[in-house]
Amino acid sequence: MKYVEFDEDRERDLVLLGRVAIDFNPAYNDQVKEEFKPLKKVHMFEKFLGGSPANIAVGVTKHGLKAGFIGKVSDDQFGEFVVDYFNERGIDTSCITKCTGGEKLGLTFTEMLSSKESSILMYRNCIADLQLHVDDIDEDYIKSTKAILISGTALAESPSREAAIKAVLLAKKNNTKIIFDIDYREYNWKNSDEISIYYSMVAKEADIIMGSREEFDLTEKLIRPGMTDEESAALWQSYNAKIVVIKHGMKGSAAYTCDGQKYSIKPFPVEARKGFGGGDGYGSGFLYGLYQGWEIIDCLEFGSAEASMMVRSNNCSDSLPGPEEVHEFIKEEKEKFGEMIARVQ
Repeated sequence: MKYVEFDEDRERDLVLLGRVAIDFNPAYNDQVKEEFKPLKKVHMFEKFLGGSPANIAVGVTKHGLKAGFIGKVSDDQFGEFVVDYFNERGIDTSCITKCTGGEKLGLTFTEMLSSKESSILMYRNCIADLQLHVDDIDEDYIKSTKAILISGTALAESPSREAAIKAVLLAKKNNTKIIFDIDYREYNWKNSDEISIYYSMVAKEADIIMGSREEFDLTEKLIRPGMTDEESAALWQSYNAKIVVIKHGMKGSAAYTCDGQKYSIKPFPVEARKGFGGGDGYGSGFLYGLYQGWEIIDCLEFGSAEASMMVRSNNCSDSLPGPEEVHEFIKEEKEKFGEMIARVQ
């Protein structure tokens, strides 16, 4: 059953709105290997594109979808790096603009202490991505895409939150499907009430909502706190959602569809390099399957596989795989682990 009907006449498959950043990860390549250690003891870093919606844009493009991006970058070489990176991969950058007030791209320094223990140090003062303005949102661009993905981080401050909400309103007006990736980042928000206010505004309009249990709890705080996954799915489907995806980390994830069905899967076992970046692979893989018209359980499996592939990688963008690589990974994992990889339909 197709739960979301995309307008196949649209020029683009997906336009993403929100955070783009620069990741500095401890170097781990053929020349330099910074083993697990505290951040203060790391000497060599590698630079990568970062930011969840930016990474998902790269991921879906590697799967052959046509993507565009709405965002703000700094007026310097890091901003040029982002635009060049997107252009080289075929991601439309016509709605990426440079900041004029000296705002800078966020810099993320990652700490990898063990395969299960990692953290990030963020520099986000006077940040570029949150300078997105309502004037940067073009209705014709929203009309040109089958769906728009709103990253929850874009709702953290003005003027970005108003720009994101304008994009949602124009999407509703023009029958452009809305995907809400809750994408909670603690360092952006002033208090939990603001989180619930703005997250719930977008969640009520979204056709697809993706997030962790913690992110749904934050979204629902002022509406109905303490709900189960089933209750959360029912709540958002009573508004507009057709598919609600709730993730529980190593315990797996589940998708709830508007016809009352539940589909769940456990993660693929891998030796992790880091504890982040999996969500970007998950979103890329799940959405790719959805655009192909797959069954929901197959979308979940593909997204879960891509998430596992990304947590074993040293970055969140360059290593995003193509579809053939993901299919091969799934085949190898099933041959190796068999029944440990469970999918429930």
